[in-house]
Amino acid sequence: MLPNEWLKPDWPAPANVRGFMTTRSGGVSQAPYASFNLAAHVGDDALSVAENRSILRRHLPAEPLWLTQVHGDRVAEAGVDAEGTEADASVARAPGQVCVVMTADCLPVLFCDAAGTVVAAAHAGWRGLAGGVLERTVEAMRVPPATIMAWLGVAIGPDNFEVGPEVREAFIAHDPLAGTAFRPALPGTLDEAPHKWLADIYALAHIRLARLGVTQVYGGGLCTLRDAQRFYSYRREQKTGRMASLIWLAE
Repeated sequence: MLPNEWLKPDWPAPANVRGFMTTRSGGVSQAPYASFNLAAHVGDDALSVAENRSILRRHLPAEPLWLTQVHGDRVAEAGVDAEGTEADASVARAPGQVCVVMTADCLPVLFCDAAGTVVAAAHAGWRGLAGGVLERTVEAMRVPPATIMAWLGVAIGPDNFEVGPEVREAFIAHDPLAGTAFRPALPGTLDEAPHKWLADIYALAHIRLARLGVTQVYGGGLCTLRDAQRFYSYRREQKTGRMASLIWLAE
């Protein structure tokens, strides 16, 4: 049984699909990583990270495919690629292969198909999202997009994700509809362009997925920065831990 504080996707996935997202509770790491930090690259004590991963492993059928995330669009394949592969998503087709991504403001997205034959996990910060990580992940699943469902895990919310104009421009250059996911961070005059924007990363993901034909999208709505009790947030703390979002096919 999963700890109560961890999040389970609320979606109509097939019975053989398993997945969840951890929170910052339930581990042994000390401040500022308290307490369930799963990242080995953020400065936390290595023994604490190892213990936290050991706790996590008790809820999994196998060791996850831990990636070296680089805010890109590469998709690794479980059972083929090795731990530490530079990628920001992974896909699995065989039972017991666990996909995982780590986040602390970026958007984690879990995927499965309606037949329960393939699952995937993607790390979608704004750079990866703008660069096509969701598109590459859906392509790598090799099933009709209409059969895919996606669950959006916890990310920084639209009231707190402040970005520069170059971020907005990158999304609009790909799809003008993305402009609806931005609003000025501060009211400006009619003849002055905003210097900062508030971005809705959940809306941006919805737009990208809809363009692909993925319309069964669930989750979203929470904010890592606002809820310090439950979630890590790099924007809030800089020196902090990482949460994990995991998915696999059961035997």
